[in-house]
Amino acid sequence: MDIVIIGAGLSGLTAAATLAEAGASVQVVEADSRIGGRIQALRDPATNRSVADLGPTWVWPKYQPVVAEWLAKLGLKTFEQFNDGDAVITGYAPKPLRQPLPGQDGMARIVGGPAALIDALSRRIGAGHIRVSAPVTAILADGPDHIAVHLNSGETLVARHAIVAVPLRVAAGGLQLPWAPQSLIGAMRSTPTWMASHAKAVALYERPFWRDAGLSGRIASRLGPLVEAHDHTCAEGAPAAIFGFVGWSPERRLQGPEGLRRAILSQLVECFGEAAADPLDLVVQDWATNRWIATDFDLAGPPEHPEIGPPVLRARHLDGRLRFAVSEMSEVSPGLIEGALSAGHRAAMDLLTS
Repeated sequence: MDIVIIGAGLSGLTAAATLAEAGASVQVVEADSRIGGRIQALRDPATNRSVADLGPTWVWPKYQPVVAEWLAKLGLKTFEQFNDGDAVITGYAPKPLRQPLPGQDGMARIVGGPAALIDALSRRIGAGHIRVSAPVTAILADGPDHIAVHLNSGETLVARHAIVAVPLRVAAGGLQLPWAPQSLIGAMRSTPTWMASHAKAVALYERPFWRDAGLSGRIASRLGPLVEAHDHTCAEGAPAAIFGFVGWSPERRLQGPEGLRRAILSQLVECFGEAAADPLDLVVQDWATNRWIATDFDLAGPPEHPEIGPPVLRARHLDGRLRFAVSEMSEVSPGLIEGALSAGHRAAMDLLTS
């Protein structure tokens, strides 16, 4: 094969689709049992339709030209984030307050969620070129012209080039890279994986009843457990949903998952009334428990949004045969969906034109 891509998140699949479109022979290997990385959909079990996002949600195509380009390329549509009405604010006064909060100009959601990006890209690559449950243990030189990618199964894939598209801290701590200079390993370890230590909660309802009361579905809270929440109703209008970011620490979440669920429901009732007490489903996605996403470095301190990292992260390595492609190393919107699209496309085009 021509290229092995390690990681089937958005950046890895973007690189693979770009290369496949150019006629390259590509194999994507993913350590997890599913593709998508930090993009994960909550799906209707009867139809497999995406009804909520358990990972990233928003794009800003008005201000993100890379996002706008890929949405058009893949034939995907967006709709505006709902923000009409009052937010509920708690922890700043003895009782919850109602007042409008400004939204972000251009904030949009993808019809079908970001998982629609994953689905569309994987179709372009072809299922036969994507392997899951295939962790990589080492990336080594194999003579002057090839790279050997060793899997934990004992299998070795040999290719002319490789693209590493997994979180940089995961790669630094979990892969044997004996050729890597300390400047590269240090930069990888110091780059935080955005949202790696976060948990996201989604409550599904038959209809967005909070809108009847003039509420936007937003919560801003100093008390939690949800420190921020938004209306997350899908483009089709049903099911309705509220999603929120959990403010409890990873340690506290792990010690009391059922207590967390009860606390979330109690908070939703306090903010939106008794109709919130009996959701169709309540799902908490704790990214800190996913070893292919979060490392000890990510969990050791407060969450950090990545800045644009040093050039060594975007350089060619192993005599030009290896590149990195992950959202956090992008020079455009690092950590965001646009960053992943940009990093994947950049790595592929750099390989094709070198």
